[in-house]
Amino acid sequence: MKAMIFAAGMGTRLKPLTDNTPKALIPIGGRPMLEHIILKLKDAGFDQLVINIHHEGQQIIDFLAANNNFGVHIDISDERDYLLDTGGGIKKAIQFLDGKEPFLVHNVDIFSNVDLRQLYNQHKESNPLATLLVSKRNTSRYLLFNEKNLLCGWRNHETGEVKSYYPDFDPLQYNEYAFGGIHVISPKVFEWMDEWTGKFPIINFYLSICAHTQIQAYPAENLRLLDIGKPEALARAEEWIAGGN
Repeated sequence: MKAMIFAAGMGTRLKPLTDNTPKALIPIGGRPMLEHIILKLKDAGFDQLVINIHHEGQQIIDFLAANNNFGVHIDISDERDYLLDTGGGIKKAIQFLDGKEPFLVHNVDIFSNVDLRQLYNQHKESNPLATLLVSKRNTSRYLLFNEKNLLCGWRNHETGEVKSYYPDFDPLQYNEYAFGGIHVISPKVFEWMDEWTGKFPIINFYLSICAHTQIQAYPAENLRLLDIGKPEALARAEEWIAGGN
């Protein structure tokens, strides 16, 4: 089973910790956040990983080599010359991710109690183009899904901005969910990306095609999720690890 870890971010929200260290190697409970995610994926059965790198990327390469890739196959998608955002990062890794089976994508700075194998199996059973982990947590930006849990739009409550390719779109008629930074994607996605080049966010891409193909929500029950890309979340992440999660 294949998975990609987004580890190329600049980590600007964690400065000065990330001035000379990639965000992925910031320690939580004595181990880099990247290690936590690799082991979670490994425990779920993912044995072919792709990790993208940018800021201080050689440190990540050296860290993996020093730990023998934690016993799984790991390829590096090198974005040190140009950071491609989430959508562009997935497309650049096509040589590692393309094939017959879906692949999972996981942000390096997301801790959760989601069952990754269950999420992956749900995607295989329903067979949409992509399955997105979502929740009802409070945020300013929401993805909007219909009664069949299919993506139809996006809304920013702070600015009032709404995005949808559906005509006469009324955001009040849809269910609001916050994206959890974890998704499972069919390799057919690369066909949809033919006209997308360079740097682009995956959510903008999903919104541009959701009227023509199925982008599905996975609202996990009893989901606990923590974005540890923010300084105030590091202490909570330490407590999470100390609690045996």
